[in-house]
Order: sequence, then structure tokens, then C-alpha cells
Amino acid sequence: MKPLQISAETAVKLAESLGVPLEHLMHMPQHILLQKIAELAKEEASKPAPSEGEKE
Repeated sequence: MKPLQISAETAVKLAESLGVPLEHLMHMPQHILLQKIAELAKEEASKPAPSEGEKE
């Protein structure tokens, strides 16, 4: 299995978000990685949007 075709910057951000070492992320099967990304997106969508406060 070949490593994922993602940029280094994206790999670092994903590893931090998923809480896995970078080496594990790069060799993670694509279907599992996509599932974890979907879970992250679902968590982000369920969070309330930060309020910007009043602007005058």
C-alpha cells in the first residue's frame, strides 16, 4: 500500500486533529482515514458557532 497523496501541511494538521502520530496517519488505509475525517467534520458541525459580539 502506498502512502497517502496529501501535502505535508495537511498531514500534520490531520495528525494533530485525529491525535495520531504522523507516521501512522501516512500509512493509514484510505477508507479509515476518510471515516475519521467524516467524524471530525460531524463534530465540528455540531459545535455552536462562535459569537462575533456586537459590532458598532
